[in-house]
Amino acid sequence: MARPTCPRRITHSPRATYYKPAGIPLCELREVELGADELEAIRLADVEDLYHTEAAARMGVSRQTFDRIVLRAHKKIGAALVNGQALRIQPVGQPATAGA
Repeated sequence: MARPTCPRRITHSPRATYYKPAGIPLCELREVELGADELEAIRLADVEDLYHTEAAARMGVSRQTFDRIVLRAHKKIGAALVNGQALRIQPVGQPATAGA
């Protein structure tokens, strides 16, 4: 049995929660779900350009956990871009769906 996820401090709510390739109907696309914590980690590390130690402190997690969150987010975003998939961002406060 896996350990329960510790609460993460998320201070940003995205304006858009869905991205997809232009010209392809959504019903023909495979979907990748990006968790709210993954988007927050990307925002802190890549947009605000914070060191992982400081970003982890802002999210209320350890640096190792922050590193895992960022790595998972980068893989999901990369797969969506390379494979032409839709990217759905999980709303803040909503649990992630199984298998995402």
